[in-house]
Amino acid sequence: MARNEGIYRRPDSGNWWINATLPNGKRVRQSAGTEIREDAEAYLAKLKLDAYREAFFGIKPQRSWQEAVVRYLELKRGLRSYSDVRRICRTLDPYLGSMMLNQITGDVIWSIIQGETKRGNKPATVNRTLSTMRALLRMARDEWQWIDSLPKIRMLGGEVERDRWLTREEAERLIRVCPPHLAALVRYALATGCRASEITGLEWNRVDLDRRTAWLNHTKNGTPRGVPLNEDAIEVLREQIGKSLTHCFTYEGKPIRWQITNTAWHTALAAAGIKDFRFHDLRHTWASWHRQAGTSCDELKDLGGWKSRIMVDRYAKFSTENLLSAASRIERGGGGRNVVELSRFRHV
Repeated sequence: MARNEGIYRRPDSGNWWINATLPNGKRVRQSAGTEIREDAEAYLAKLKLDAYREAFFGIKPQRSWQEAVVRYLELKRGLRSYSDVRRICRTLDPYLGSMMLNQITGDVIWSIIQGETKRGNKPATVNRTLSTMRALLRMARDEWQWIDSLPKIRMLGGEVERDRWLTREEAERLIRVCPPHLAALVRYALATGCRASEITGLEWNRVDLDRRTAWLNHTKNGTPRGVPLNEDAIEVLREQIGKSLTHCFTYEGKPIRWQITNTAWHTALAAAGIKDFRFHDLRHTWASWHRQAGTSCDELKDLGGWKSRIMVDRYAKFSTENLLSAASRIERGGGGRNVVELSRFRHV
């Protein structure tokens, strides 16, 4: 028997529930989020009014920042960086928690920048907060159609880009002092540019040594990708055969579940005489080596699984071979044939 439209009780919930067809034709079956009947009826009336205004006048219902955060976090739940996204949303809550999306203006963004700066956060930290906020608002505009526009959110200048990588000699020195399980992780990272979680989570059923490829199902940006395996990577993987039936990299036969930057990592760095270096900097080292070896930015983008060239262009400074021809045009040995003597055209 069909349930009558309106609000109703469910035996498994203390809240009132809604079962209704809105004026725009949309069917709604959801909790009213309240145990008070009058509040539930008011909420249903608001849903109907918003749907009527949208259907007949083109006026979109106002959506709150908190509604947007709930949906955004649900979509990002599968990402490796989910905890960081959730933490940033919590940081934004004191500023935006009581606002509707169309109330977020340039002045509001400026108050966030000032507030986070006064807390002592560096430009890089503030920029990560602004970037997450911008991504959420763009999704609300472009994918959910909750808003028609969003304020311009410009990143702060003065962010110091980390530029830390190892020379070949430093890398060899680090590998020599690492315990065997850690040395294998370091060698594989330098051979493939994979992130720490992508290495420790790699399973044998996603590796094909004959085709020289590994497949990553869970990456930082949520996009599965294939990783071509060079000879160095193949050598490391062959050394791990037989240690575990499931995972490629283990410690005492068990998958590595902890953070790699632990006591063993810091001890190895100290023994190798290397300071201010994180495991993720091995990825920067891999990318820097590739550019120095002549790998193009487009090739590097695909190898590293970056979605855009912006993250790759930072390594362009390591390769100047394509500019040598241009630089040689004004060499003294060339006689300066291409240089115009501007002094000839000076006024008398």
